[in-house]
Amino acid sequence: MGIKKQSVSDVGPVWEGIYGDGRSLNRYPFDQVVSFLYRHYSRSKPRAETKVLEIGCGAGNNLWFAAREGFTVTGVDGSPSAIEYARGRFNQDGLKGDLRVADFISLPFEKEMFDFVIDRASLTCSTFESAKKTVAEVQRVLVPNGKFFFNPYSDHDSSYVSGKPDPDGRTVDIQEGTKVGVGAIYFYSKRDVLRLFSKGWKLISLRHLALVEELEPFYSCHAEWIAIVEKT
Repeated sequence: MGIKKQSVSDVGPVWEGIYGDGRSLNRYPFDQVVSFLYRHYSRSKPRAETKVLEIGCGAGNNLWFAAREGFTVTGVDGSPSAIEYARGRFNQDGLKGDLRVADFISLPFEKEMFDFVIDRASLTCSTFESAKKTVAEVQRVLVPNGKFFFNPYSDHDSSYVSGKPDPDGRTVDIQEGTKVGVGAIYFYSKRDVLRLFSKGWKLISLRHLALVEELEPFYSCHAEWIAIVEKT
């Protein structure tokens, strides 16, 4: 039986199957996550006292980088295979990290524990309603003025128009683009992003990134949002 990557109410066993098959076990951090942490962490606070949580940490590649740089790291994912892999890599490299299987809409942490929370294309696999609940949890566990890196896929992505709309708002049966085979996706509009952070948040940055393959017959557009918000 597969284990659901996101809230058990709205995501199937796709990602447990992917990780269990040894796919998408990324080893190195995403550059935008690196830039986020380096730009926003306080130089007046020891890195070991700066706490970073990643929701949907997968193979732990982003947290592996953060731990190597001296930050205190925690990660949650719904896939036991991903967490097992991440723990093994941390142990192999002598790194410390609290890596757990958990559901995002009910984070197993006390309030105001973390300086930073990272979501790199994980909540985009959930419904918008579940994302709202998760964002409320993120707000709860962040310290005042703590920052959240939110990175969903955009409705400008070519995979968005190649799939079918699902009643829960996500796109399913994606036939083209870079999202084939990864299950249901909620593709965010700018309005969607702003709706998520309308209360209790200060929007610091909102960027829209699009990578277009121009050579025929492989034209495709990978599009995503990067929102950096601060708990007020």
